[in-house]
Amino acid sequence: MISTLLSQPNGPDGDSTPRLAYGADYNPEQWPREVWEEDIRLMREAGVNIVSVGIFSWARIQPSEDVWDFAWLDEVMDLLHAGGIGVDLATATASPPPWLTTAHPEILPVTAAGETVWPGARQHWRPTSPVFRTHALRLVRRMAERYAGHPALVAWHVSNELGCHNIYDYSDDAATAFRDWLRARYTTVDALNHAWGTAFWSQRYSGWDQILPPRLTASHPNPTQQLDFKRFSSDALKEYLRAERDVLREITPDVPVTTNFMVMGGIKGMNYADWAGEIDFVSNDHYVHPGPQDRDELSFSANLTSSIAGGRPWFLMEHSTSAVNWQPVNLPKGEGELVRDSLLHVAHGADAVCFFQWRQSAAGAEKYHSAMVPHAGSDSEVFRAVTGLGRTLQALAPVAGTEREPARVGIVFDWESWWASEQDSHPTSHLDYHQEALDWYSALLALGIRADVVTTRADLDRYQLLITPVLHVIPAALAKELTRYVENGGHLVTTYFSGVVDENDHIWLGGYPGALRDLLGIRIEEFGPLPAEDTVELDDASTGTLWTDRITVTDPEVEVLAHYRTGTYAGRPAVTRRAVGRGSASYLSTRLGADGLAGLLPRLLDTAGVESELPAAARGLVEQAVRRSADSRYLFLVNRTDEPVPLPGLTGELLVGRADSDGVLVLAPREVAVLRQPTP
Repeated sequence: MISTLLSQPNGPDGDSTPRLAYGADYNPEQWPREVWEEDIRLMREAGVNIVSVGIFSWARIQPSEDVWDFAWLDEVMDLLHAGGIGVDLATATASPPPWLTTAHPEILPVTAAGETVWPGARQHWRPTSPVFRTHALRLVRRMAERYAGHPALVAWHVSNELGCHNIYDYSDDAATAFRDWLRARYTTVDALNHAWGTAFWSQRYSGWDQILPPRLTASHPNPTQQLDFKRFSSDALKEYLRAERDVLREITPDVPVTTNFMVMGGIKGMNYADWAGEIDFVSNDHYVHPGPQDRDELSFSANLTSSIAGGRPWFLMEHSTSAVNWQPVNLPKGEGELVRDSLLHVAHGADAVCFFQWRQSAAGAEKYHSAMVPHAGSDSEVFRAVTGLGRTLQALAPVAGTEREPARVGIVFDWESWWASEQDSHPTSHLDYHQEALDWYSALLALGIRADVVTTRADLDRYQLLITPVLHVIPAALAKELTRYVENGGHLVTTYFSGVVDENDHIWLGGYPGALRDLLGIRIEEFGPLPAEDTVELDDASTGTLWTDRITVTDPEVEVLAHYRTGTYAGRPAVTRRAVGRGSASYLSTRLGADGLAGLLPRLLDTAGVESELPAAARGLVEQAVRRSADSRYLFLVNRTDEPVPLPGLTGELLVGRADSDGVLVLAPREVAVLRQPTP
């Protein structure tokens, strides 16, 4: 889908050869007319072939309720087409104009404390507001009718980063929509009372009109009410996405529709695995958060995006050329990092590499956010790197349209477990679901092992080793599926606080880990969370933090891989494994961090028969990803270090990278190489 966007009949040229898309958000409305033609010239110099236009243009397109101004956008679209550049045209609904919020303040979101979220930034609208939807869909229809036949139009871009700032709205509109959502889910108030456990604290409802969103309360709100509100809020935005999409498909049925997800650390309100089926191709925005696992997190998120996309190619809609503007300290990227970050996304399935934004803003809240053309202009290191990346992506054109090759290890990432495991009134408030999953991924990278980050919707049987960190919410059907996976020869690894509750956030009674207790052959009567400063030692020389469990082994087939050496549970099991036919089920009861997991994993990998595909000298230094077509296999090799790494013994056609005088592939610091090999 993505690799052919630019060669469609209404695209910028007639070339039918698939290629990688390259570009940025383009905001010409921020600049005088004389800059536009210079922009087109520089885009062609950089190799740009697609841009996203109109994202925050509502106030310019519709300056008042009954006045429309498309002339400037018509000219921009014509200029881009003449320059051979395709347009991913946004519906412009991301940020309502001042005239709309002044006339209809009832579209503004409301916080849990009852405060109005006022205009002055962006996304100041309620996902459930019927007034906002009327005006937004009117705009979408006018946009679609205006540009339906325009030759530059290659895709539609619904809104922008849906839910980034307005995922949770506690207004009266939200309360009405929440009750409707609950009626559809539970049918009767009695069923809702059972699911929410309302016998506790005298919360039993006798009518739907009594039910509210989890607004500010005197103590901890009902846990299942909170979980359902998270589900509802994700669904409400998904329904809004559908509404815009349906208008676009009605008028332009042959133009694909997407919207930009935000699969990255810390963004958890939208269940993107559930959203992916609503659009024609998956798009994602990703920004690096500086830290010891920054590029591992980038790889993890790109990997997960590929899983959400069903393994098909996806669109990197936004990332940064250098510094962002919204972190406490906004560090510029080092030499080679712009290219490495971009190609890591391609390695994990992206067929488009785009940035926010084309030209760095001179005013506004994001004026210090980097861009393809920085404040310094085209005579700059950033623009030279941007142009070099354009040439590299042209060399990688054969990769376009290929899919990722599945790994033999899967790490399960589950939105509902993320939501539920981090709610209040739990054994610890320090649990970080995303971090635990990332630690397993980093540990595997340190061992040179490829892994897929997948959702519970994936085909789990393709994985020899399946890791389910903090899989807290396990409905009965999923428990059966995991048991079947192990009985059929799979090797399951799970962790503390997994299997504890069902889909209603009700405890699986009889002892922890609840739904997985019999499969693991252990029973836990009581959790042992650790204060933030405490640690425990294990007898395999590793150190645990955050959590411990008082484990009793209930099956003689269980092997204890490590015991606690210190702490309240000294002498008790800390890591267990139960053999089940040709499979096994293992349990880790504490947080080891990436380094500790790298010490434990070899035993788990050996049981599953999984080995690194990298040369021994490169393991831990190089990340490997694979994309393949019917006749070719594309091996991406990413230097994770600031030192050169030789890779002897690898063969194939070198599309990107370089070999030394002896023909040995050598990865420079932070470099990416790509080899084309015949498909086995």
